[in-house]
Amino acid sequence: MKVALDVSAVPPRLAGAGRYVAELARRLPAHGIQSTLVTRRDDAGRWARWSPASTLAPIVPERRVARLVFEAWRLGTSEPARRADVWHAPHYTMPHRGSTPTVVTIHDLTFFTNPEWHERSKVAFFRRAINYSAEHAKVLISVSDFTARQLDEFVPRHAPVVVAPHGVDLERFTTDSSGDEQLFRTHGLATGVPYVFFLGTVEPRKGLDVLLEAFAELASSDSSLELWLAGQAGWGLNEFDETLARHPASSRIRRLGYVDEEVLPALLRQARVVAYPSRGEGFGLPVLEALACGAPVVTSRDTVMAEVAGDAASLVTVGDSAQLAKGLLQCCAMSPDRRDQHSKAARERAERFTWDASLAQHLVAYTLARSGE
Repeated sequence: MKVALDVSAVPPRLAGAGRYVAELARRLPAHGIQSTLVTRRDDAGRWARWSPASTLAPIVPERRVARLVFEAWRLGTSEPARRADVWHAPHYTMPHRGSTPTVVTIHDLTFFTNPEWHERSKVAFFRRAINYSAEHAKVLISVSDFTARQLDEFVPRHAPVVVAPHGVDLERFTTDSSGDEQLFRTHGLATGVPYVFFLGTVEPRKGLDVLLEAFAELASSDSSLELWLAGQAGWGLNEFDETLARHPASSRIRRLGYVDEEVLPALLRQARVVAYPSRGEGFGLPVLEALACGAPVVTSRDTVMAEVAGDAASLVTVGDSAQLAKGLLQCCAMSPDRRDQHSKAARERAERFTWDASLAQHLVAYTLARSGE
Protein backbone atom coordinates (compact mmCIF):
# COMPACT_ATOMS: atom_id res chain seq x y z
CA MET A 1 0.00 0.00 0.00
CA LYS A 2 1.18 3.51 -0.83
CA VAL A 3 0.56 6.08 1.91
CA ALA A 4 1.33 9.79 1.71
CA LEU A 5 1.82 11.25 5.18
CA ASP A 6 1.72 15.03 5.61
CA VAL A 7 4.50 15.92 8.06
CA SER A 8 4.64 19.59 7.12
CA ALA A 9 3.19 20.88 10.41
CA VAL A 10 5.72 19.11 12.65
CA PRO A 11 8.05 21.61 14.39
CA PRO A 12 11.79 20.96 14.78
CA ARG A 13 11.38 20.23 18.49
CA LEU A 14 9.23 17.14 18.90
CA ALA A 15 6.53 17.00 21.54
CA GLY A 16 2.99 15.69 21.77
CA ALA A 17 1.38 15.55 18.33
CA GLY A 18 4.74 16.16 16.67
CA ARG A 19 6.23 13.14 18.41
CA TYR A 20 3.26 11.07 17.25
CA VAL A 21 3.74 12.03 13.60
CA ALA A 22 7.49 11.45 13.75
CA GLU A 23 7.15 8.00 15.29
CA LEU A 24 4.57 7.08 12.67
CA ALA A 25 6.79 8.30 9.85
CA ARG A 26 9.76 6.34 11.15
CA ARG A 27 7.87 3.05 11.41
CA LEU A 28 5.71 2.94 8.28
CA PRO A 29 8.34 1.45 5.89
CA ALA A 30 9.11 -1.42 8.28
CA HIS A 31 5.46 -2.50 8.10
CA GLY A 32 5.34 -2.92 4.36
CA ILE A 33 4.06 0.58 3.58
CA GLN A 34 5.50 2.53 0.65
CA SER A 35 5.47 5.84 2.44
CA THR A 36 5.89 9.30 1.03
CA LEU A 37 6.54 12.04 3.56
CA VAL A 38 5.17 15.36 2.38
CA THR A 39 7.40 18.00 3.97
CA ARG A 40 7.95 21.74 3.94
CA ARG A 41 10.31 22.87 1.21
CA ASP A 42 13.06 23.69 3.70
CA ASP A 43 12.60 20.62 5.92
CA ALA A 44 13.40 17.54 3.86
CA GLY A 45 16.81 16.97 5.43
CA ARG A 46 15.68 15.98 8.90
CA TRP A 47 12.98 13.65 7.54
CA ALA A 48 15.53 11.93 5.31
CA ARG A 49 17.57 11.23 8.44
CA TRP A 50 14.54 10.26 10.50
CA SER A 51 12.95 7.88 7.96
CA PRO A 52 15.56 7.02 5.31
CA ALA A 53 13.38 4.34 3.71
CA SER A 54 10.59 6.82 2.92
CA THR A 55 10.24 8.86 -0.24
CA LEU A 56 10.31 12.63 0.33
CA ALA A 57 8.12 15.25 -1.30
CA PRO A 58 9.32 18.71 -0.12
CA ILE A 59 6.52 20.72 -1.74
CA VAL A 60 4.78 22.60 1.11
CA PRO A 61 5.45 26.32 1.73
CA GLU A 62 7.36 27.26 4.87
CA ARG A 63 5.02 29.89 6.32
CA ARG A 64 2.00 28.69 8.28
CA VAL A 65 -0.74 30.65 6.49
CA ALA A 66 0.65 29.76 3.07
CA ARG A 67 0.95 26.14 4.18
CA LEU A 68 -2.70 25.95 5.23
CA VAL A 69 -3.92 27.53 1.98
CA PHE A 70 -1.69 25.17 -0.02
CA GLU A 71 -3.05 22.18 1.88
CA ALA A 72 -6.65 23.16 1.33
CA TRP A 73 -6.51 23.92 -2.38
CA ARG A 74 -3.43 22.34 -3.97
CA LEU A 75 -2.00 19.53 -1.87
CA GLY A 76 -4.81 17.06 -2.54
CA THR A 77 -4.22 17.25 -6.30
CA SER A 78 -0.42 17.18 -6.06
CA GLU A 79 1.62 14.36 -7.56
CA PRO A 80 2.29 12.67 -4.16
CA ALA A 81 -1.46 12.64 -3.47
CA ARG A 82 -2.37 11.27 -6.91
CA ARG A 83 0.17 8.46 -6.59
CA ALA A 84 -0.93 7.42 -3.10
CA ASP A 85 -3.57 4.85 -2.21
CA VAL A 86 -4.26 6.77 1.01
CA TRP A 87 -3.55 10.30 2.15
CA HIS A 88 -2.99 10.71 5.91
CA ALA A 89 -3.54 14.15 7.40
CA PRO A 90 -2.35 13.73 11.00
CA HIS A 91 -3.46 17.01 12.57
CA TYR A 92 -7.20 17.78 12.17
CA THR A 93 -7.05 19.44 8.74
CA MET A 94 -7.26 17.89 5.25
CA PRO A 95 -7.17 18.92 1.58
CA HIS A 96 -10.41 20.31 0.14
CA ARG A 97 -9.63 19.11 -3.37
CA GLY A 98 -8.52 15.75 -4.70
CA SER A 99 -9.83 12.21 -4.92
CA THR A 100 -7.32 10.23 -2.84
CA PRO A 101 -9.03 8.50 0.13
CA THR A 102 -8.10 10.53 3.20
CA VAL A 103 -7.52 9.55 6.83
CA VAL A 104 -7.49 12.38 9.40
CA THR A 105 -6.21 12.17 12.97
CA ILE A 106 -8.28 13.96 15.62
CA HIS A 107 -6.24 14.51 18.77
CA ASP A 108 -8.79 16.17 21.03
CA LEU A 109 -12.06 18.11 21.01
CA THR A 110 -10.97 20.89 23.37
CA PHE A 111 -11.67 23.48 20.67
CA PHE A 112 -15.34 22.56 21.32
CA THR A 113 -15.30 21.65 25.01
CA ASN A 114 -13.01 24.37 26.35
CA PRO A 115 -12.31 27.11 23.81
CA GLU A 116 -10.81 29.29 26.55
CA TRP A 117 -7.78 26.98 26.56
CA HIS A 118 -6.78 28.16 23.09
CA GLU A 119 -6.08 31.34 21.20
CA ARG A 120 -9.36 32.69 19.80
CA SER A 121 -8.25 32.56 16.15
CA LYS A 122 -7.33 28.90 16.46
CA VAL A 123 -10.70 27.97 17.98
CA ALA A 124 -12.66 29.22 14.98
CA PHE A 125 -10.23 27.67 12.49
CA PHE A 126 -10.00 24.23 14.08
CA ARG A 127 -13.72 23.92 14.73
CA ARG A 128 -14.32 24.42 11.03
CA ALA A 129 -11.46 22.06 10.15
CA ILE A 130 -12.70 19.27 12.42
CA ASN A 131 -16.26 19.56 11.12
CA TYR A 132 -14.99 19.48 7.52
CA SER A 133 -12.74 16.46 8.16
CA ALA A 134 -15.49 14.60 9.99
CA GLU A 135 -17.71 14.94 6.92
CA HIS A 136 -15.19 14.47 4.10
CA ALA A 137 -12.54 12.04 5.37
CA LYS A 138 -12.97 8.34 4.65
CA VAL A 139 -11.77 7.43 8.16
CA LEU A 140 -10.93 9.34 11.33
CA ILE A 141 -8.22 8.21 13.72
CA SER A 142 -8.75 9.04 17.38
CA VAL A 143 -5.75 8.87 19.70
CA SER A 144 -7.85 7.63 22.63
CA ASP A 145 -11.24 6.20 23.54
CA PHE A 146 -11.80 9.44 25.45
CA THR A 147 -11.50 11.51 22.27
CA ALA A 148 -13.62 9.03 20.31
CA ARG A 149 -16.46 9.46 22.81
CA GLN A 150 -16.20 13.23 22.51
CA LEU A 151 -16.34 12.97 18.73
CA ASP A 152 -19.69 11.21 19.08
CA GLU A 153 -20.89 13.96 21.40
CA PHE A 154 -19.69 17.10 19.62
CA VAL A 155 -19.45 15.99 15.97
CA PRO A 156 -22.04 13.20 15.80
CA ARG A 157 -22.13 13.06 11.99
CA HIS A 158 -18.66 11.78 11.25
CA ALA A 159 -16.72 9.21 9.26
CA PRO A 160 -15.88 5.82 10.80
CA VAL A 161 -13.44 6.11 13.72
CA VAL A 162 -10.44 3.88 14.43
CA VAL A 163 -8.93 4.32 17.89
CA ALA A 164 -5.12 4.23 17.84
CA PRO A 165 -3.62 5.18 21.23
CA HIS A 166 -0.13 6.65 21.27
CA GLY A 167 2.82 4.55 22.29
CA VAL A 168 6.09 5.08 24.08
CA ASP A 169 9.63 4.14 23.09
CA LEU A 170 10.26 1.45 25.71
CA GLU A 171 13.94 1.21 24.77
CA ARG A 172 14.56 4.90 25.46
CA PHE A 173 12.18 5.47 28.36
CA THR A 174 13.35 2.81 30.81
CA THR A 175 13.83 2.28 34.55
CA ASP A 176 17.61 1.88 34.14
CA SER A 177 19.17 4.80 36.02
CA SER A 178 22.81 3.71 35.78
CA GLY A 179 23.87 6.59 33.55
CA ASP A 180 21.66 9.33 34.96
CA GLU A 181 24.26 11.08 37.09
CA GLN A 182 26.61 11.50 34.14
CA LEU A 183 23.76 12.72 31.93
CA PHE A 184 22.86 15.36 34.50
CA ARG A 185 26.44 16.58 34.61
CA THR A 186 26.72 16.64 30.81
CA HIS A 187 23.61 18.80 30.57
CA GLY A 188 24.50 21.11 33.44
CA LEU A 189 21.88 19.81 35.85
CA ALA A 190 22.41 19.57 39.60
CA THR A 191 22.59 16.05 41.01
CA GLY A 192 21.26 14.98 44.38
CA VAL A 193 18.54 17.67 44.44
CA PRO A 194 15.01 16.44 45.26
CA TYR A 195 12.54 17.86 42.77
CA VAL A 196 8.99 17.69 41.49
CA PHE A 197 9.02 17.49 37.70
CA PHE A 198 6.59 18.85 35.12
CA LEU A 199 6.88 18.17 31.40
CA GLY A 200 4.70 19.90 28.83
CA THR A 201 4.09 23.03 26.80
CA VAL A 202 3.68 26.03 29.09
CA GLU A 203 0.11 27.19 28.38
CA PRO A 204 -3.09 27.77 30.39
CA ARG A 205 -4.69 24.34 30.09
CA LYS A 206 -1.69 22.51 31.57
CA GLY A 207 -2.69 23.45 35.13
CA LEU A 208 0.60 25.12 36.01
CA ASP A 209 -1.25 27.70 38.08
CA VAL A 210 -2.56 24.86 40.24
CA LEU A 211 0.89 23.27 40.40
CA LEU A 212 2.44 26.53 41.62
CA GLU A 213 -0.17 26.75 44.39
CA ALA A 214 0.48 23.17 45.39
CA PHE A 215 4.24 23.65 45.37
CA ALA A 216 3.92 26.56 47.78
CA GLU A 217 2.59 24.07 50.35
CA LEU A 218 5.23 21.47 49.53
CA ALA A 219 8.03 24.02 49.74
CA SER A 220 6.94 25.12 53.20
CA SER A 221 7.15 21.55 54.49
CA ASP A 222 10.45 20.61 52.80
CA SER A 223 13.10 23.30 52.48
CA SER A 224 15.20 21.24 50.04
CA LEU A 225 12.51 20.39 47.51
CA GLU A 226 12.54 22.12 44.12
CA LEU A 227 10.11 22.35 41.20
CA TRP A 228 11.57 21.76 37.74
CA LEU A 229 9.46 22.81 34.75
CA ALA A 230 10.42 21.40 31.35
CA GLY A 231 8.77 22.27 28.07
CA GLN A 232 8.68 24.93 25.42
CA ALA A 233 6.72 28.14 25.79
CA GLY A 234 3.19 28.18 24.45
CA TRP A 235 0.80 31.10 24.75
CA GLY A 236 -0.90 33.08 27.53
CA LEU A 237 2.29 33.30 29.58
CA ASN A 238 1.87 36.74 31.15
CA GLU A 239 -0.24 35.57 34.07
CA PHE A 240 2.02 32.55 34.62
CA ASP A 241 5.13 34.73 34.61
CA GLU A 242 3.56 37.13 37.11
CA THR A 243 2.49 34.30 39.42
CA LEU A 244 5.93 32.76 39.25
CA ALA A 245 7.64 36.08 40.04
CA ARG A 246 5.69 36.53 43.28
CA HIS A 247 5.75 32.86 44.33
CA PRO A 248 7.02 32.42 47.91
CA ALA A 249 9.46 29.75 46.74
CA SER A 250 10.37 31.24 43.36
CA SER A 251 14.09 30.73 44.00
CA ARG A 252 13.45 26.96 44.08
CA ILE A 253 11.54 26.82 40.79
CA ARG A 254 13.65 26.07 37.72
CA ARG A 255 12.40 26.64 34.18
CA LEU A 256 14.39 24.27 32.02
CA GLY A 257 12.69 25.09 28.73
CA TYR A 258 12.77 22.45 26.03
CA VAL A 259 15.09 19.70 27.25
CA ASP A 260 17.30 17.54 25.08
CA GLU A 261 15.76 14.15 24.27
CA GLU A 262 18.86 12.40 25.57
CA VAL A 263 18.37 13.59 29.15
CA LEU A 264 14.57 13.55 29.33
CA PRO A 265 14.20 9.93 30.57
CA ALA A 266 16.75 10.63 33.32
CA LEU A 267 14.80 13.70 34.42
CA LEU A 268 11.65 11.61 34.69
CA ARG A 269 13.38 8.75 36.53
CA GLN A 270 15.15 10.94 39.08
CA ALA A 271 12.12 13.04 40.01
CA ARG A 272 10.57 12.49 43.43
CA VAL A 273 7.28 12.73 41.56
CA VAL A 274 6.09 13.79 38.12
CA ALA A 275 3.19 16.25 38.24
CA TYR A 276 0.88 16.54 35.24
CA PRO A 277 -2.18 18.51 36.43
CA SER A 278 -3.46 19.30 32.94
CA ARG A 279 -7.11 20.25 32.67
CA GLY A 280 -7.54 18.25 29.48
CA GLU A 281 -5.66 16.55 26.64
CA GLY A 282 -6.22 14.24 23.72
CA PHE A 283 -3.80 11.71 25.21
CA GLY A 284 -1.23 13.13 27.65
CA LEU A 285 1.99 11.54 26.38
CA PRO A 286 4.20 12.84 29.26
CA VAL A 287 2.22 10.67 31.68
CA LEU A 288 2.98 7.55 29.65
CA GLU A 289 6.66 8.46 29.29
CA ALA A 290 6.94 8.98 33.04
CA LEU A 291 5.30 5.62 33.76
CA ALA A 292 7.70 3.90 31.37
CA CYS A 293 10.55 5.31 33.46
CA GLY A 294 8.95 3.97 36.64
CA ALA A 295 8.31 7.44 38.05
CA PRO A 296 5.50 8.21 40.52
CA VAL A 297 2.90 10.32 38.71
CA VAL A 298 0.11 12.58 39.92
CA THR A 299 -2.34 13.62 37.22
CA SER A 300 -5.96 14.64 36.68
CA ARG A 301 -9.04 12.56 37.39
CA ASP A 302 -11.87 12.37 34.81
CA THR A 303 -9.51 13.09 31.91
CA VAL A 304 -7.83 10.99 29.26
CA MET A 305 -4.74 10.82 31.51
CA ALA A 306 -6.73 8.63 33.89
CA GLU A 307 -7.54 6.35 30.95
CA VAL A 308 -3.85 6.10 30.07
CA ALA A 309 -2.49 5.68 33.60
CA GLY A 310 -5.08 3.30 35.01
CA ASP A 311 -4.11 2.36 38.57
CA ALA A 312 -0.46 3.28 38.03
CA ALA A 313 -0.83 6.99 38.90
CA SER A 314 -2.39 9.06 41.66
CA LEU A 315 -5.46 10.93 40.41
CA VAL A 316 -6.68 14.26 41.77
CA THR A 317 -9.56 16.56 40.94
CA VAL A 318 -8.84 19.03 38.15
CA GLY A 319 -7.98 22.46 39.53
CA ASP A 320 -7.78 21.38 43.19
CA SER A 321 -4.39 22.55 44.47
CA ALA A 322 -4.93 21.08 47.94
CA GLN A 323 -5.55 17.60 46.51
CA LEU A 324 -2.59 17.99 44.19
CA ALA A 325 -0.33 19.00 47.07
CA LYS A 326 -1.50 16.02 49.11
CA GLY A 327 -0.88 13.62 46.23
CA LEU A 328 2.58 15.02 45.58
CA LEU A 329 3.52 14.87 49.25
CA GLN A 330 2.44 11.24 49.49
CA CYS A 331 4.59 10.33 46.51
CA CYS A 332 7.58 12.24 47.88
CA ALA A 333 7.23 10.36 51.16
CA MET A 334 7.30 6.87 49.61
CA SER A 335 9.67 4.43 51.24
CA PRO A 336 12.32 2.84 48.99
CA ASP A 337 10.45 -0.47 48.99
CA ARG A 338 7.14 1.20 48.13
CA ARG A 339 8.82 3.21 45.42
CA ASP A 340 10.29 0.04 43.87
CA GLN A 341 6.87 -1.61 43.90
CA HIS A 342 5.33 1.42 42.29
CA SER A 343 8.07 1.59 39.67
CA LYS A 344 7.38 -1.98 38.56
CA ALA A 345 3.64 -1.37 38.36
CA ALA A 346 4.16 1.84 36.40
CA ARG A 347 6.46 0.13 33.92
CA GLU A 348 4.01 -2.74 33.44
CA ARG A 349 1.26 -0.25 32.67
CA ALA A 350 3.41 1.59 30.13
CA GLU A 351 4.31 -1.64 28.36
CA ARG A 352 0.70 -1.90 27.20
CA PHE A 353 1.29 1.10 24.94
CA THR A 354 3.74 0.74 22.06
CA TRP A 355 4.18 2.65 18.83
CA ASP A 356 4.01 -0.62 16.91
CA ALA A 357 0.58 -1.32 18.42
CA SER A 358 -0.47 2.20 17.45
CA LEU A 359 0.80 1.66 13.92
CA ALA A 360 -1.17 -1.58 13.63
CA GLN A 361 -4.35 0.41 14.23
CA HIS A 362 -3.27 2.94 11.62
CA LEU A 363 -2.96 0.11 9.11
CA VAL A 364 -6.53 -0.86 9.93
CA ALA A 365 -7.61 2.72 9.21
CA TYR A 366 -5.65 2.86 5.93
CA THR A 367 -7.14 -0.43 4.74
CA LEU A 368 -10.64 0.73 5.63
CA ALA A 369 -10.14 4.04 3.80
CA ARG A 370 -8.73 2.34 0.71
CA SER A 371 -11.57 -0.13 0.54
CA GLY A 372 -14.12 2.68 0.60
CA GLU A 373 -16.48 0.69 2.83
